Amino acid sequence: MNKDLVAIFEYLEREKGIKRDVIINAIEESLRAAARKSIKGLINISVHVNAKSGNIEVIAQKEVVDKVTIPEEEISLEQARIINPQAELGQWIDLTVTPQDFGRIAAQTARQVISQKLRVAERDVIYEEYRHRLHEIISGTVKRVVRGSTLIVDLGKVEAILPDRFYPKTEKFNVGERVQALLYEVRDTENGGAEVILSRSHPEFVEQLFLQEVPELSDGTILIQKIVREAGYRTKLAVQSTDPKIDPVGACVGVRGTRVKSIIRELNNEKIDIFAYDDDPIKLLQNALSPIQIKKISVPEEEGGPIAIVVADEDYPTVLGKRGMNARLNGQLIGGMELIVQKMSEYQSERSIEMTQLAAEEDPTLDEPLRVEGMSSMILESLLGSPDFNTPRKLLNSSAKEIAAKIPEISLEMADKILEQIRKKRT
Repeated sequence: MNKDLVAIFEYLEREKGIKRDVIINAIEESLRAAARKSIKGLINISVHVNAKSGNIEVIAQKEVVDKVTIPEEEISLEQARIINPQAELGQWIDLTVTPQDFGRIAAQTARQVISQKLRVAERDVIYEEYRHRLHEIISGTVKRVVRGSTLIVDLGKVEAILPDRFYPKTEKFNVGERVQALLYEVRDTENGGAEVILSRSHPEFVEQLFLQEVPELSDGTILIQKIVREAGYRTKLAVQSTDPKIDPVGACVGVRGTRVKSIIRELNNEKIDIFAYDDDPIKLLQNALSPIQIKKISVPEEEGGPIAIVVADEDYPTVLGKRGMNARLNGQLIGGMELIVQKMSEYQSERSIEMTQLAAEEDPTLDEPLRVEGMSSMILESLLGSPDFNTPRKLLNSSAKEIAAKIPEISLEMADKILEQIRKKRT
């Protein structure tokens, strides 16, 4: 067992970073329990392990007395001086009482306890090494694949876990391959140890990659105010500059896209959208969709309701995204709201039907002279002066194009706003 112990000392100290005295203390404590079971009739038993040779000594203490009355605790002066010629009455003397088969007994009895103590010691090493590095990017080598696609990553002194749910399904790793990941968590295990959990799917992984690549982010000149992600497919970043002379989007993209391309390669060609942040959710949404323009937008009166936007027919597939991903991410970006996207042709068709139904109502006020709140007197006079548009009913039976074509003072956009105001007033 001596050689085995020395080998254990060296391995754990070299590979796991656990100090030798920590290991020895754990072994001595466990062997003390084994010694008490194997040596009957003695008390005050202690165990000493030689750090260099691995030799084990079991020591029992006895008091030197003139006449022995309790053999388990006392030794006569005559016997004590055979061991130590300087022994005196009242002293305590150490006796070596290591049994011949203690090595075998100790190995069998202490294995479980030693294992537990070493797990705790290793956990402390893990905490000390990694607790200050949470949310940093670390790299390691894929050591093996377990439980489906969960990866065991060798970080050097510690093996970390990259669960299959914590990296995109679009990524594949082979044993021996280098991998970068976010140090997501250090947590206790049921057996008294600790484990390091990594992630490549968390939005913060992308944020940390940008912090490594963009110096202006590291020094605080540029801030990432919002980040949302569908790991493996698309990430959206809203950035803001604290220095008006620095373009936050340009700084993150880099000259000829060098900075963002480096991150895209690390993410296996995941799409990254970078745009300017705005405190106003609607402006932020428009920035996220740029250069696509929002034609119409409906904001819910109640907090938490869905936001509905209308875009040009040709822009609809882009705004919606594959399986609604782009719309879903943009909804998360503006506070987790549901984002409903509609084609302009569908919107106009629905509104035309609704306005035709409103115009058909038997409501005498629809035939009264037109009154529209907030409209300039010049525009109102132009409408009242036209026999085709001087009442709400006539306007509801018209289109924005017809109004703009017949009254030069009214633009297509303004005509659309007038019709929308009348429609809302009647619904």
